[in-house]
Amino acid sequence: MSVGGADAADAIVEPGGATPVPVSPEDLPDAELRELERMVELALEQGEESHLTVIGYGEMSLVLGWPGDRPRFACKRLPVFRSRDQFERYRRTFGDYIQALRGAGVHPVDSSLRPVGRDDGTVAGYAVQPVVPARMLATNLLLQSDPAEGHPLVAAVVDAAAAVVDPQLGIDAQLANWTWEDGLLGYLDLTTPMLWSADGQALLDVDLLVRPTPWVFRGAIKRFLAPRILDGYRDLRGVYLDLCGNLIKQGLRRWLPAFLERVNRHLQRPMTPDEVLRYYRSDARLWGMLLRIRRLDRAWQRNVRRRPYPFLLPREIKR
Repeated sequence: MSVGGADAADAIVEPGGATPVPVSPEDLPDAELRELERMVELALEQGEESHLTVIGYGEMSLVLGWPGDRPRFACKRLPVFRSRDQFERYRRTFGDYIQALRGAGVHPVDSSLRPVGRDDGTVAGYAVQPVVPARMLATNLLLQSDPAEGHPLVAAVVDAAAAVVDPQLGIDAQLANWTWEDGLLGYLDLTTPMLWSADGQALLDVDLLVRPTPWVFRGAIKRFLAPRILDGYRDLRGVYLDLCGNLIKQGLRRWLPAFLERVNRHLQRPMTPDEVLRYYRSDARLWGMLLRIRRLDRAWQRNVRRRPYPFLLPREIKR
């Protein structure tokens, strides 16, 4: 579960397969980001997203490409912030998370959190990154590789997660969140800053995490479900279960033995294929149910209440 980003982005690719020219997130002009927000608002009002260029799908939201005809920037739109102060608090936590990952030896992809002010005083936040060439995505690399020959990416991802995870720092290590080029890992999923205080309090504003869910469920999700999901990312076994379980979702089940062999070097109690399969089935049911609930809420808002639905939803996700 991530804040409006591609928590498990199934793809971040360049349409047409062309390799994008390297850019910095700061190269995206404010005026163009405002234009993207205008197009998003139009999509929400009309209930029609065909004029947006979607380059990544996650469980909770989408990654949009800009400019639409040949994207150079991947823009993850977060739930709208109620005020500039709320946005700035989140931006500080976002920056702290990047620094903490770097301190643990992880290399986050160049990222910037950008605000777009709205007429009602709220703020749309975008996490902007350069578009990643498809050849660099870890999932694509293993889809095109033979487990019998192995790949150094396996050990790199597993060992990187072990170096990060502690009671105050977590990571979503599933393969879709990594890039690989010239033997160097890059990390994509930064929109859920997994930081905790010394007394175990999440530093992330959990209200942002649950806002894309129907209001009738938010209290229960915030109190019970969200903390359980987040805590799994600061427990190494939980991180590895999610990493290995998502191999099945991503069509990489044949790589499971290689990952388990490496994972079990870091665990006192060995992880088994059956344990991974049980986790995967439970996880798929949870996220599938949440997506169905959100679609029902969207239909209720649009067709009964005659109001725009304020979130972009992913299409059907293959599980």
